[in-house]
Formats: sequence, structure tokens, C-alpha cells
Amino acid sequence: MSIRKSLIYSYLDRYASLVVSILSSMVIARVLTPEDIGVFSVTMVLISFVATVRDLGAGQYLIQEKELTTDRIRAVWAVQLGLGVFLAMVVLAASMPVATFYKEPRMQHIMLVVAANYVINPFGSLTYAWQMREMRFDTLAIVRFTSTLVGGIVGVTMAWFGHGPISLAYGALGSTLVNAGMAIFFRPKDFPWLPGTKEIRRVLAFGSRLTGSSILQTVAGSAPELLLGKLQSMTAVGLFSRATGLVSMFNRIVLEGMNVVAISWFAKQSRQNESITPAFLTATSYATALGWAFCLGLVFLAHPTIHMMYGNQWGGAVDLTRVIAVSLACSLPSALCNPALMALGSVNRMLRVTTSTTLLTVVLVAIGSYFGLMAMGWCVVLAAALRSWVWLVAARKEVDFSWSALWSLSLGSAGVAGASAIGPLCAFVVYGPYPTEIWQPLVMGVPTAMVGFLSAIILLKHPLLDELKPLWAKIRKSR
Repeated sequence: MSIRKSLIYSYLDRYASLVVSILSSMVIARVLTPEDIGVFSVTMVLISFVATVRDLGAGQYLIQEKELTTDRIRAVWAVQLGLGVFLAMVVLAASMPVATFYKEPRMQHIMLVVAANYVINPFGSLTYAWQMREMRFDTLAIVRFTSTLVGGIVGVTMAWFGHGPISLAYGALGSTLVNAGMAIFFRPKDFPWLPGTKEIRRVLAFGSRLTGSSILQTVAGSAPELLLGKLQSMTAVGLFSRATGLVSMFNRIVLEGMNVVAISWFAKQSRQNESITPAFLTATSYATALGWAFCLGLVFLAHPTIHMMYGNQWGGAVDLTRVIAVSLACSLPSALCNPALMALGSVNRMLRVTTSTTLLTVVLVAIGSYFGLMAMGWCVVLAAALRSWVWLVAARKEVDFSWSALWSLSLGSAGVAGASAIGPLCAFVVYGPYPTEIWQPLVMGVPTAMVGFLSAIILLKHPLLDELKPLWAKIRKSR
């Protein structure tokens, strides 16, 4: 499958799944309280530490392995299946101590439900990794969207009937069950069902270092919610979770789809001994242009967006959303560094960089959390800026791009983002930072942002123009 077609399927999957997620979150935000969301968020953050080792990087090993044999597939399957059962037992054993530590019994019940995911998940993981390797993003899109839809329906239905935060856990379980069932259906016929240990050392040698990086990244990403939950309150966690959830929609809309394709494409280029530098720079220019435009728009339109999507009870998340949007903007220049290093098999460098950036992030977030929610938000911004620089320096040693080329592309992306922000800025000036009306600022800001964005791409001849030209040609041809 070509890179363009892969991106199309990947984004169709993300957009369709995003619509489901947005609709379900809009309902859930009006049914559950900030405290309910906080309870679930802290629980899932704690469990995310377990999730990082659910297959010890075996899936990523399968994607990048140049010579894939039956014994190596058996070894991957053995790692995934064995860890799934083991981690389910770990979650079960930790459920009571965690609930006692946070003095929140609902956390134990949520963990009991989530534990089932780890037993079921391996039955989908092997097929998922193989489809990524083969760039079969059409099949991946079907599986992912269907599982997301089922999970959303289950979660919303249970929340609507008053089951509280555990509704979200049952939604995740429903999604995992559907994902595993469909993955079994699409599993290659020649893939062995019997696990094997003959090549397991080879798999673990790669995966253990990759998992070390994943654990550290999880620590960095989880620190704000864990520290807020202990030093502030579950309501503060809920507000932070809602703010980051809104900002992370850009990850769902753009970065996740781009990263999935990038890992597969970079790995394929590496297996064929071809340079990934041009693709890396082009993808980075896409991410920064789209991401900076999104962040600026959200800074100016955070208040009406929050109230439209989640309701008046989430007004306390508005200013924090603006700050978190700035942190996303700081992180975007390095967004493709991790996929590039992973595809090149540079797991040792990834581990070193992740160790240093995690320590930096945790220290800054801990300081901010002690002083309050907004102070913690600005510490997240500082951590994101420093982390982005460190990743770029590390990636340059493997990808071999020039600073001048990256700077030139970044200036173009900044120009595009600046043009797109004119409309939202005008809405911010006219209606104020906290408008009493919701729809007028959005009607004024969003369409003008899109016009400014597209106009700047054309006038500045940004690399995104190369993606728009074929699309425009197809539209004209279909008339």
C-alpha cells in the first residue's frame, strides 16, 4: 500500500473514531462529575504503568524485524500471551492497596474490570503488529473503528443509567473484546497458534529496551495526574484530565494517524537501506503547521469550546486548556523523533533520552503540583519545550537532518499557523476571553481559521500543498 493511501485510511480511521469519542465524551461529561472523571483518570494512569509492559515491545519487534521467521512469530506470541496473563494478576493484586492509598473504593472495582483486558488483549496484538508491518491500514481502520464504536456505546449506556466511573472501564472492556474477535478473524492463516521460546531472547533483547523507554514516557505523562490526585484533589485531576483530553484531540486527529504510518514507512525504508530524512522533515512540517494552527485556535477559543462540548461544570478547565495547548505547541517539532528512532531500531538512544527527559518532567511537575493547578500547567509547558529540544538533538544523530532545513520548514509552518489564528484572535478581541455567548465566537473564529490556513498554505507554498493538489484534482475531476 502506498504512503498516501496508508495515510488516507489511517486518518479515516482516526476521524471516524474521533467522532465517536467526542460524542460519547460530550454525553459522559454531562452525566459524570469532575470527581467521577478524576477517579477514573487516576486509576487508568496507575494502570498505564502496567500497560507499557503488556508485550515488552514484541509487537514493535515484529514490525521492524528484517527477517521474520515462524520461530520469531512464535516467540512474539509467547511474550504477548504470557505477559497478558501475568499483568492481569498484577492489576488484581494491586487493586485493594491502590484503593486504600487514595481512600477511594471505586478504584478497586474499576481495576477488577480493567484486569480482564490484559487477558484478552494478546489475541488482537499479534495481528495488529503484522498489519502494521504490511501497511494494511484498510483492515486496521475497520477493526479500530468497530471496537471504538462498541466501547463508546457500552460506556455511555452504563453512565447514562447511573453506574458512575466504572462505566468507562466496561466501555474499554467491550472495545477490547471486539478488537480481539475481529483480529482473530483477520489473522493470517499461516500464523502459528502455538507459542514458542526458540527466538524469545532475540525478541526480548529488542523489546526490553523499548519497554524501558515506554515505562519512562508513561511516568512523565502520568506525573501530573498522580501528583495532583495526592497533593490537590480528585476534582483538580478531573479538570486537568478534561483540559488535556481536549488538547490531545490533535493527537487523535493528526499525530496518531501520522505516527502509525510513519513507524511502518520508516521501518520499511530502513529494511530497504534507504534514507528516511526527507520523509522525516516533510512529516514534521505537516505536524507543526497543523498543530500550531490548532493550538493557537484553541488558545483563543478555549472558553466557548469547553462549554459547547462538556457543559458549564467544566468552566474551571478553560485557562488550563490554554496553557496545555501551549505545551503541545512546544512539543510538536519533535513529534516524529520517537517513531523515527523506533523504526531505525535505535532503542538504546531512545532509552537514554527518555531517562533524562522523564527525570526533568517529573521534577518540574512535582514543583508545579505543590503550588496548584495552573502552576503545574506552566511547568508542563517548560518541560515540553526542554523535552522537545533534547529529542531533536538525539534524533539528528540517527536521521541526519540539518538544522537549517528544519528551521526553514518551521518558519513556513509558523506562517501558516499565524494566518489561521487571525479569525480566532478577532473573536477573542470582540467577545473577550470568557464570552457569555458560546456559538458566536465559534462561528466567527472557526471558518475564518480554515480560510486563513488554506490561503497561507497556497501563498507560502508549504509542503502540505503537495497533499492538497491531488485532492483538488480529484474533486474537479468528479464534477
